[in-house]
Amino acid sequence: MNPSAQKTLSVKTLQINGKDVSAREDQTILDVARENGVFIPTLCNLDGLTPVGACRLCLVEVKGSRRLLPACITQVQDNMEVSTNTETLVKYRKMILELLFAERNHVCSVCVSNGHCELQAMAQKLGVDHIRYPYLYPKLAVDASHDRFAVDHNRCILCQRCVRVCDEIEGAHTWDVQGRGTASLVITDLNQPWGTSESCTSCGKCVQVCPTGTLFEKGRASGEMTKREFLPYLTLMREERV
Repeated sequence: MNPSAQKTLSVKTLQINGKDVSAREDQTILDVARENGVFIPTLCNLDGLTPVGACRLCLVEVKGSRRLLPACITQVQDNMEVSTNTETLVKYRKMILELLFAERNHVCSVCVSNGHCELQAMAQKLGVDHIRYPYLYPKLAVDASHDRFAVDHNRCILCQRCVRVCDEIEGAHTWDVQGRGTASLVITDLNQPWGTSESCTSCGKCVQVCPTGTLFEKGRASGEMTKREFLPYLTLMREERV
């Protein structure tokens, strides 16, 4: 951290699942929960990238709040009482996962990321073994115009990891989001084919942080990617920006 940017941070005291914990004022509920070994599911959050609260899987209950709050973007407060695993939260998280599966074409048995997909792993962890909602079966494009990489929009969960890593770490901002709701797509530049992008540096960071195999390297299965080795680099870069 830059010494000139250092400041004294006050300490907050709160409860998570009835247990007293302390936190810095700049931390989120998700930060503090992880520090104290409390599991809160998330798919869009990644250490080293700015949290955006896109997937909503990290919803928690906070006493006094009439709505569920996303843990990844909710700052801690003194005397906050947080519940992370109530019956309501379990129900909502399963529903969110089911909607993610129903919105696009996640056929795990034929997916390049089968066995290495964070969406698949999260469904298994949270006990989602069937989908109660009708599948939309969108017919979305596969852009293989890039020399090294391809993007299959049918597998995208709009976590925006690719957008953030390209902007915040690589500094290219090749990726962005177009549209609203179920019509949303991650795009390169002004919705140009990835292979024609003049801003793309072909660094592969967006591919490495993708949780579902939406972005993948041609000729390589998702399981061969070295995502874990990339995470410490993201954290280091974020710390240097503070």
